[in-house]
Amino acid sequence: MDKTPVVYITASGRNGTLYTGVTSDLPGRIYQHRTKAFSGFSAKHGCNRLVWYEVHEEMEPAIIREKRIKEWKRAWKIALIEACNPIWRDLAEDLGFDPLP
Repeated sequence: MDKTPVVYITASGRNGTLYTGVTSDLPGRIYQHRTKAFSGFSAKHGCNRLVWYEVHEEMEPAIIREKRIKEWKRAWKIALIEACNPIWRDLAEDLGFDPLP
């Protein structure tokens, strides 16, 4: 997945605080979320579980999608997550990360 544009949502837990972002290095960005490498919204609210992501071919459409999702109502974001991840499993485990407690 290196250098692949990805829109993603992390959460503090099931139905918890949500963070929507975009990156070209999903494993690297999830590592940053998990280690709280940067102080900010996701670190402050514990948004370290990858609950949804969408791969894009180019960065520009990914950025547009991220901005649109950020404008959505919370219920719409939850519906998006639960459409493909109904139990809010931490998808970072599929990328080789250890399970979170």
